[in-house]
Amino acid sequence: GQFKLDGIPMAPRGVPQIEVTFDIDANGILKVSAKDKGTGKEQTITISGSSNLEQSEIDRMVREAEIHAAEDKQRKQEIEARNEADSLAYQVERQLKDLGDKIPVHEKGRIEQLLADLQAALKENAPLDRIRTLKEDLQQAAYSLSQNAYQQAGAAGSTGKPADDDVVDAEFEEK
Repeated sequence: GQFKLDGIPMAPRGVPQIEVTFDIDANGILKVSAKDKGTGKEQTITISGSSNLEQSEIDRMVREAEIHAAEDKQRKQEIEARNEADSLAYQVERQLKDLGDKIPVHEKGRIEQLLADLQAALKENAPLDRIRTLKEDLQQAAYSLSQNAYQQAGAAGSTGKPADDDVVDAEFEEK
């Protein structure tokens, strides 16, 4: 079965909080509920375990599943790799936006080009090895960018002098 949780207001990726609950009872009945924590909107579905399939049909379906297991595994890996690449592209876009002019121009241009290449490969449904290579290249550049940002923030935060907090030591007595 399927259900749709609609009516969720538009928000940036990662902002909506959806709580999904799966509950299987002793009779094989599956209850699934999804609730948007922001709006309180909830949708549920119950799927009972009964089926009218004969044992021969069940056996045939199991054999077909076993035959296609390798293809399914490959497809799953492709989807996961594409999702990881898409997620990385989103994170790097946000990082570029957040750091803005703190990034050296030559480095920013290089990262923007790597980002554009990865996004184009995803859009064109490029071969998996190409997407993985582009993802790794962008990931290395993003790590370098983050490392430089932290070093700059650390250098700006430490002046080399101990902080003078005007702390006064005193003794007191409770009455």
